[in-house]
Amino acid sequence: MDIAIRAAGLGKRYGDHHALRGVDLEVRAGTVLGLLGPNGAGKTTTVRLLATLLEPDQGRAEVAGFDVVRQQRQVRRRIGLAGQYAAVDSLLTGRENLELLGRLLHLGRKGARERASELLARFELEDAAGKPAQTYSGGMRRRLDLAAALIGRPDVLFLDEPTTGLDPASRLVLWEMVREQVAQGVTVLLTTQYLEEADFLADRILVIDTGRVIAEGTPDELKRKVGEEWLEVGVATEAALPEAVALLTPVAAAKPEVDRAGRRISVQLADGIGTIAAAAVALERAGLPVTDFALRRPSLDDVFFHLTGRGAQVGRAPEQGGAAQEQPGQDRDEERVPVAAAAGGAGDDQ
Repeated sequence: MDIAIRAAGLGKRYGDHHALRGVDLEVRAGTVLGLLGPNGAGKTTTVRLLATLLEPDQGRAEVAGFDVVRQQRQVRRRIGLAGQYAAVDSLLTGRENLELLGRLLHLGRKGARERASELLARFELEDAAGKPAQTYSGGMRRRLDLAAALIGRPDVLFLDEPTTGLDPASRLVLWEMVREQVAQGVTVLLTTQYLEEADFLADRILVIDTGRVIAEGTPDELKRKVGEEWLEVGVATEAALPEAVALLTPVAAAKPEVDRAGRRISVQLADGIGTIAAAAVALERAGLPVTDFALRRPSLDDVFFHLTGRGAQVGRAPEQGGAAQEQPGQDRDEERVPVAAAAGGAGDDQ
């Protein structure tokens, strides 16, 4: 089983602040690892260390089989990086951006032109290829940024919050494009502020907080840490609530939760299918006016709250028109990733 990214005991300090405290991770080739955590957890620091933009103070890591400290040039030839902010040149056209990066990566004039045309078509940017990037919408700029990260056909792709600020439709487009890259064998490490994004894309998830790994597993494995499924039952009248609660209590693992205003009862199930069937039969035999009967599994929001003990600072799309305010010292990039680095770090290969 090939491992595309491996890290052991990664640590990074900024003065007295420990950004990372011994992070271990492994990512199998051709899969997606989702890196989740609150602001300041160490997500971006992890990406920057693995992408050779920073050097660790302790521990070691390999990307595509090469050491990120001793073999930086070999690592950079095999990776792509799309940071938190689009790293394309606003004054150049979309085509000019991609062709420039292709030339920097030694594809040659013809090779750069052909690769740029291929990516512009794939990312549905052909109609805007001759326009300056500053005229692009947010979704178009992020697509161009992802195309730039793929110009060198990387084996490993780092995506640091690639869809922040995008509308839902644009996020779905980016998600599908990421999935296509994985289907072609590309390995992806993804940090995200959207829990549903990790649920949709990631084969495995690593949750970090205060620079430490606090949980790891598939989305389903992490959800099972929270507990069993919940049965949510709605009734037509408030008068039916007491009898419904009495009927559902025997199949519950804990005391049912009642929302009188919404005329809903939430029951954490003690067992699986058999419990659901018993609840349905009991309600039907009693002739209660049931308006809703649904099974709700724990979500990644529930996992996040369970693991960190706080409400998810991730998982909600920001209001259109501006991102959430960051506090000093949080784990955010303070400057844009250089264009060459975003395309695979050609700068050291000139």
